[in-house]
Amino acid sequence: MRLYILQRGTAALMVPLIAIHLALIVYATGNGLTASEILARTRGSIAWGLFYQVFVIAAAVHGAIGLRSVARDWLRIGPRPQTGLMWGFGLLLLAFGTRAVIAVVFPGSLS
Repeated sequence: MRLYILQRGTAALMVPLIAIHLALIVYATGNGLTASEILARTRGSIAWGLFYQVFVIAAAVHGAIGLRSVARDWLRIGPRPQTGLMWGFGLLLLAFGTRAVIAVVFPGSLS
């Protein structure tokens, strides 16, 4: 039951985040901003970093729980392997997403 509530909660959190993200894409492309101009605007912005990090956390949790359900239904594996798959996938998504946020907000810090 906790995973069900957590997945629904992350879905509810992601709805406005996705809407804001899509609105930004429309704004940026409508104003002819290049990728380098967009990155220049996000460089050093703690606010955008926090926004996208919350997005990454919500997506990692949501996706990992969903993968657990898929593994249960399609792979017919037991609860322990499902949980291991969920944690591994979730942590991988979290690591890659966090790395992307750091690279956008603090370019050069990962090299």
